[in-house]
Amino acid sequence: MRTVDAAGLEIGDDQPPRIMGVLNVSQESPYKPSVFDDAGEAAEYVDTQLIDQGADIVDVGLESANKKFEVLSAEEELDRLDTAIETIESVSGDAVFSIETRYHEVAEEALKRGYDMVNDICGFADPEMPRVCEDYDVAVGKMASPADLERPGAVEDVDDIYDALFQNGLTDKTIIDPAFGGWSEEKTIEDDRETFRRLREFRAFGQPMLVSINRKNFLRSIAGRDTEGALPVSLAATSMAVERGAHVIRTHDVAETRDAALVGDTFTPDRTETTIDGVEIEELDVRTLGDARRYTDDDTAAAGVTVACELRGLDDATLTHLRTTGQEANVAVSGGESAFVAGSIQSVETLIGELEDENLTTALTAVVEGSR
Repeated sequence: MRTVDAAGLEIGDDQPPRIMGVLNVSQESPYKPSVFDDAGEAAEYVDTQLIDQGADIVDVGLESANKKFEVLSAEEELDRLDTAIETIESVSGDAVFSIETRYHEVAEEALKRGYDMVNDICGFADPEMPRVCEDYDVAVGKMASPADLERPGAVEDVDDIYDALFQNGLTDKTIIDPAFGGWSEEKTIEDDRETFRRLREFRAFGQPMLVSINRKNFLRSIAGRDTEGALPVSLAATSMAVERGAHVIRTHDVAETRDAALVGDTFTPDRTETTIDGVEIEELDVRTLGDARRYTDDDTAAAGVTVACELRGLDDATLTHLRTTGQEANVAVSGGESAFVAGSIQSVETLIGELEDENLTTALTAVVEGSR
């Protein structure tokens, strides 16, 4: 799993869960406590209600992405940027400041004027966005979205989320976001629930993951709560999301969400990750058939995968030996520079017994022990 450096804030498996607090400078935004059009009042809110409460990142939105509102153009977003800039210039606390936008022009202007990070709610539908983020060497949240600047997050089928996240590639500092919420009429509560059930699968990207689930309808409808009463279900889901692999939680309720995220982090199973003589090995999450299919073929997945790992740094001869021996032991070995190994504990133990490479034997044994 890649660790992303966001202006000095490390985000990844070996770091605590990061909390992204929300500030809106758009009057259309539905959560009114976070909406400001005065920079001084906005800065006070950021200091007292976000940073002082535990926010590591402050995400500033220029417009509501709610489907019932007209989409602003890049020029209209730029007209609102001054308030967002004045706000961060007035903040006394320390945080990473993220600009939420779908346009590369807005992102570039914000980065020039003091912002540290980009949160792209249209998932690189603007093909210039990854270039801007790479030019400025900044972290970027990439929310799954169609290739349409007017339809953020409107991906209904969970399997289509993968293609959406791959559109126009990933930068080295991309943080993926599978996109929760009612972004389109077609996207249902059950679509969001299925995405949440399968959240662990998105770890297959090898990038840190951001989730925005605070007071969302797919959670509050479980308990029959309105938005005001939905904090408890949001906190329960936050702990589960962190345990399933989320690294950044975007929220309006910073203090409470921080505590829930720390509980989830405490009870997240350890994953074996080590380097032996130049070969890196990382245990992968496999809890369901869907997880297994991200790393191997359907037949191997259906036969039962209880061990999965990624190996990096293998030379060609070692990789060929691993593939040949794996086939004999009924262990799937795929990939090139990064080799994915997947199978049952019994089949991987058989593979270990046949390997001639001591480093591979040691590394795979560690993964098997961690999977028990």
